[in-house]
Amino acid sequence: MKMNEKNLRTIYPGSKPGEIKIMDIKIPCVVLEDGTRVLSEHGVTTAMKSRSGAAKRQKKVEQEEGRAHWPVFMASKNLKPFISNELYIGLTNPIEYRIGKHIAQGYPAQLLPQICDVWLSARDKGVLNKQQLQKCRQAEILMRGLAHIGIIALVDEATDFQEIRDRIALQEILDKFLTDEWAKWTKTFPDEFYIQLFRLKNMAYPPISTKRPGYIGHWTNDIIYSRLAPGVLKELKRLNPRQESGSRKHKFFQYLTRDWGTPALRDHLSNVIFLMKGCAGWEDFKRRLNRASPKYGDTMLLNYPEPDQD
Repeated sequence: MKMNEKNLRTIYPGSKPGEIKIMDIKIPCVVLEDGTRVLSEHGVTTAMKSRSGAAKRQKKVEQEEGRAHWPVFMASKNLKPFISNELYIGLTNPIEYRIGKHIAQGYPAQLLPQICDVWLSARDKGVLNKQQLQKCRQAEILMRGLAHIGIIALVDEATDFQEIRDRIALQEILDKFLTDEWAKWTKTFPDEFYIQLFRLKNMAYPPISTKRPGYIGHWTNDIIYSRLAPGVLKELKRLNPRQESGSRKHKFFQYLTRDWGTPALRDHLSNVIFLMKGCAGWEDFKRRLNRASPKYGDTMLLNYPEPDQD
């Protein structure tokens, strides 16, 4: 039965083939384009102390007879009662994928603990012979290793997918908070925010009709946008760059989504104003703000006792 190349899957762009290590056992692995973590069939076979030659012979017979492929490390009849439907479906439908010019087969990584559990369950029921106990010992080693660190995390680390995964998570946050299309301006920052801001800075509050100085934007970025969600301020600066005059064409809040970004901004503004009103000065406010709502990417402050106030 020849592989259908139309069904071949590819590894995730930016990731690489890797190798997870559990004790002294190594299993090649990849992350596919849809995020599926896969362990190579050959790697699992070797990890279970099954002979690759026997696996190849079995696969050849299966192809000649038109039977579904069944891995050699699970071929013993006395294991059958312990195999779940999920595991059976996963093992009889190996994933075919391309690595460069090579074609490989593998299994979803989450099946490995289930494979080990079959062997351990069979041992507990006393149905294994002496020869099979060697494979069972391998299953126990693997299971103990997996108890200390998740299989998904192992694959992600080995394939560099953890960095891609973090970028995907960040993009999902930005997609919720921000939009490429700016919305019509509506008053979002209440006057009370600016009144308290100038009070804490010990500066005279300018009339509402007066255009506020540029440094107000720096303060606002610091205490509002940099604390909304990871990456939001950086993305806002990209979406709304400075013009030749040095000013920006729109307000940052005009790029926030209605369902996530704007409600989060209003909630944060409300909390900040409440905090402002209870502070005597700028340094007092910043210390409390950094503890209550630290900037994303900054080190979390330890919860030391507040100093006595005069």
